[in-house]
Amino acid sequence: MTTEDLTRNGLRRTLFSMTWPMLFGVVSLLGFQLVDSAFIGQLGVEPLAALGFTLPMQQLIIGFQVGLGIATTAIIARTLGSGDTTLAHRLGGLVVLSGALAVALLCLLLWTLREPLVTLLGAERELLPLIRAFWIPWLLSAWCGAILYLGYSVMRAHGDTRVPGLWMVLTSLVNLALDPLYIFVFGWGLPGAAWATVTAFTVGIAAIYPALVRRGLLHFDLLSINPVPALRQLAGITGPAMLSQLMPPISAMLATALVAGFGSSAVAAWGLGTRLEFFSIVVALALTMSLPPMVGRFLGAGELGHVRTLVRIAVRFVLAWQLALAVLWLALSGLLPRLLTQDATVAETLEDYLLRVPLSYGALGVCMLMVSVCNALGLPMRALTISLVRLFICYLPLLWAGAWLMGLNGLFTGALLGNIAAGMVAWSLYRKGMSALEQRTAAAAG
Repeated sequence: MTTEDLTRNGLRRTLFSMTWPMLFGVVSLLGFQLVDSAFIGQLGVEPLAALGFTLPMQQLIIGFQVGLGIATTAIIARTLGSGDTTLAHRLGGLVVLSGALAVALLCLLLWTLREPLVTLLGAERELLPLIRAFWIPWLLSAWCGAILYLGYSVMRAHGDTRVPGLWMVLTSLVNLALDPLYIFVFGWGLPGAAWATVTAFTVGIAAIYPALVRRGLLHFDLLSINPVPALRQLAGITGPAMLSQLMPPISAMLATALVAGFGSSAVAAWGLGTRLEFFSIVVALALTMSLPPMVGRFLGAGELGHVRTLVRIAVRFVLAWQLALAVLWLALSGLLPRLLTQDATVAETLEDYLLRVPLSYGALGVCMLMVSVCNALGLPMRALTISLVRLFICYLPLLWAGAWLMGLNGLFTGALLGNIAAGMVAWSLYRKGMSALEQRTAAAAG
């Protein structure tokens, strides 16, 4: 795929054609997570609270793999743009092997520190046996998910979003089919949800990696590219990109600890609200996957004007979409919580969440897009700055201030205001970064 291919039918149409497979894929993934929560909610408050304490760790692993995936897509896309196809294929193999090892080490670390971590977050001692039984299959599912995601990233870097999107849907359907079987029929309870995910992701891995090898997109003759310098080059973008992706889970841990001060029911409602948030920002998530290959190709060709146009299209769409979705959540705020949980206190708290926080999802989506675009532009430190400012200057301080002034509802209001402030700052930092990049490009050309 060349820049001429990207612009031939118009940027808007090309962006749509690359995004819609990711949209369906992400919807299916987040959909099965939401159904997971609904199934687990039928087991009672304690399993739901145990899941709530797991979510920050899940975001940590996802942030790690997504950071590597963003860097992978950007580097391979630029390498393809320069015409070095062989190097791009070898970089794919290097990323898969190093990523698999890194995520395995992270999972091992989380398992070793599981009890101190959840205790630090405010978990009651009665929940520890349940969390301990759940974490072994959950960490295995997280590792399988990371391996599968890296395969998707290599395909996206080569301009193929349809196959990853298709298999995201198929693995989600497998997971949905196995959830009630493993949780209720086999009687495995909360761990059964994780084992269903392990099974589904294993099916996806068995399909994606043979396809990558057949297409010749994955080469493992790593000695021919001298892995050490190649890894150093990869880390130059991957390091800051990973850190920017790791900021949200760190923030989620701190936010969960703050919510835990209001009791297990509040944590359970916060966990459900977080799952709904994942589902709500699905369009922004899909765009963070489809934008980097296009941005990387345009950057390699020096066509920064197309990058500006592309980003404006994406931002306008995200703002309009999230506003419409916020109105939908407001309309369903009295019904949806009672479908997700049988506990009246959890349902009431979730209703308060839905009346406030979704109004800020548009600004949150803009922030996510700016992080992804800056990484694709080779501005990883600016992307990291956006993440840091969003979480530690805008979001968490307002979250704490809201909780201190008005309790749990004030915390929800703080989340609303923090996301809005973060979106405005992210857009400003992106524009300044683009201006500086255009000046450097013009100076180099002159």
